[in-house]
Amino acid sequence: MWKKILLGFLLILSAVLGFGVAKVESTMKNTLNHVKRDKDAALSKVDLSGIHVESDDDIVNILLIGDDYRKEKLYSAAGLPDVMMIATMDKKHNTLKLSSLMRDTLVNVAGEDKLKKLNASCANGGGVKNLYKTIAQNFNIKLDGYVKVGFDAFEKVVNAVGGVKIEVTDTEARYLNMTNYIRKKKNRKIKVGKQRLNGDQALAYCRIRKGYDKIGEPVRTANGLVDDYGRTWRQRTVISSAFDEMKKLPLPEWIGVANKVLSSVETDLDNDAILSYIKDVVWMGTTDIHQLQIPNNEYFRDGNTKENPNEFPDCQGQCLVPTNGVSGMFDPSENAKILRQFVFKFDGNGEFSYQK
Repeated sequence: MWKKILLGFLLILSAVLGFGVAKVESTMKNTLNHVKRDKDAALSKVDLSGIHVESDDDIVNILLIGDDYRKEKLYSAAGLPDVMMIATMDKKHNTLKLSSLMRDTLVNVAGEDKLKKLNASCANGGGVKNLYKTIAQNFNIKLDGYVKVGFDAFEKVVNAVGGVKIEVTDTEARYLNMTNYIRKKKNRKIKVGKQRLNGDQALAYCRIRKGYDKIGEPVRTANGLVDDYGRTWRQRTVISSAFDEMKKLPLPEWIGVANKVLSSVETDLDNDAILSYIKDVVWMGTTDIHQLQIPNNEYFRDGNTKENPNEFPDCQGQCLVPTNGVSGMFDPSENAKILRQFVFKFDGNGEFSYQK
């Protein structure tokens, strides 16, 4: 499916305040009132007793959730999040970070004691709170709030900033033009190379997962990635491009973008908390976003394969099995260490490299 432009929610708002926090704070509070709030889903209400979680007063972690709900004929929303990321504002090291938690990652689901895919932790009424508890239980990290958006918000953001510049490969172009990922036929005219994609096209680009183009070649990103790893790379690329476009717009248009988008956003953060985070991002003065994917390349294997389709009976379909890098047994502890090292210790200098 696709990676929603969730981090853009906070970064776009931070850009609004960049031209003068004091002058626009009142306007921003009115704008933020458009956001949907579900206080019953507040992460602060999640009981984490008995679960060790790491936290730091100078590091803020926001759970970013993308669901695949959309108003389409013959489509019924499954109710499971398609995207789960952790956006980190690291004031200690003056860095912004984005960690992708792959939706097909095998985890021990909180409240069920069953091994299922991470996004399944939201099923059966579990919702955002059970997703958080599952993340805490498997990865031992404290989260400070959540932001959730869907397809509509994604398209609105991209269209509002005038589209995003993306490098499209030949296999991606052929795949997008031959499928219905691009919902409007008139937009199925993707070329090879760098080009500006509108919301419909960018959404389709981010939804590419497993597939082959019309001549049988696997769909690859510009840096050669395929499958879910290629998809999450595409999604983070769109996030960065959208933020670059946002920075070019004049102040009044930034307020307008926020007004268009925020009605499609749900969060447990109140206005004061959001404004505080926005100010912190502005004062940090950085726009570079460091990225991580969990499970890490060296610490996972495929589960429920053709050779052993019933290895994990409670996990429907193929899954990504976190391992310790030595045995192939399910063991999320090494990936938990990688995530915490990236979030709490990585200083943003050079590329992140896990140190055991």
